[in-house]
Amino acid sequence: MANKINILKHILIAFVLVFTTSTIFASEPTASANHNPHSTTSTVEKFNAGKMIMEHVSDAHDWHLWGRTAIPLPVIIKTDKGFDFFSSSKFEHGHATVKGNYNYKLEEGSIVIVDDAGVVNEEASSKITDFSITKNVTSMFITMLLMLWVFISVAKAYTKNKGKAPKGLQSFVEPIIMFVRDDLAKPSIGEKHYQRFLPFLLTVFFFILFSNYIGLIPVIGVNLTGSISVAMVLAGFSLIITFVIANKHYWHHIFAMPGVPIPVLIILTPIEILGLFLRPFVLMIRLFANITAGHIIALAFFSLIFIFGEMNTGLGLGVSVLTLVFTVFMTCLELLVAFLQAYVFTLLTAIYFGAAVDEGHDVHNHVDDHKPAVAHH
Repeated sequence: MANKINILKHILIAFVLVFTTSTIFASEPTASANHNPHSTTSTVEKFNAGKMIMEHVSDAHDWHLWGRTAIPLPVIIKTDKGFDFFSSSKFEHGHATVKGNYNYKLEEGSIVIVDDAGVVNEEASSKITDFSITKNVTSMFITMLLMLWVFISVAKAYTKNKGKAPKGLQSFVEPIIMFVRDDLAKPSIGEKHYQRFLPFLLTVFFFILFSNYIGLIPVIGVNLTGSISVAMVLAGFSLIITFVIANKHYWHHIFAMPGVPIPVLIILTPIEILGLFLRPFVLMIRLFANITAGHIIALAFFSLIFIFGEMNTGLGLGVSVLTLVFTVFMTCLELLVAFLQAYVFTLLTAIYFGAAVDEGHDVHNHVDDHKPAVAHH
């Protein structure tokens, strides 16, 4: 057993080192020629740390791998003239115009409509509906396919090995499912109602967990749960379900808390109503901020290598050693944060569901079980 633990430790350390070195080389700026095709002189682009960081953490119409290598993704645009379909490679990283129902150009990650002179038509651009398969959407599909593969495989294993001890992938997933059920759902919602919400809680937990860990894979990692729109949709589902399942006892405490004087209710009720919407907002901001912050901090330290390297090559090499050490630490921390964010989001969602279905207690019939029984003589 000890040997197996040591092997796992060595695998984890190797993964961390591969991650850090791969990300450093993937983030290295490259020299490029002037974008004017008729120019005979070449210039070296000055490293822009802010641009590099924002390109990594934001969504895009292509999947950037390293240097100028990127996987083009489908572009689907709807305008008043109908749909246009083409590959994002036609934009040539924002340097070319694509002709369709309109002339399209990519500016700062957004598709705009331009005239023949290349001037942006603000009015026409505001009417674009972008259905493109972006980097985040592709990552979401990958996460969904991975979840389907994992749970279909586990379900088949349960059917095939019924009554036998779990093994393989089943033995890895089962403890996590039991953890969500016994440590999150049951204590927060209660024995009577937890089974109704367990499928949703498990789906949210594993979706966030898988997305976070996929985002840590070298080169191909995507900041999916660090996208404010993805976090907002997840929190929105929690809010909608809470509204649908909430009982009379819950709404009575929101609009007119029992035992509170009417003058106090004038102040308390608006606060309680505001709290309904603040809870999913907190869920959204917590997930978005924590995941994005980890990527930004690591990339900011990567940027120090190139910033100091532009001043002096030896200085850049010296800073790279410190950056590598810090990145190893940050990667280990991110492995923990990836799990914690899935745990916290699922736990708070379960608590909100538990409050919505709580039936309360009858204070008149309540018996204090902590008081010892008094013997009659």
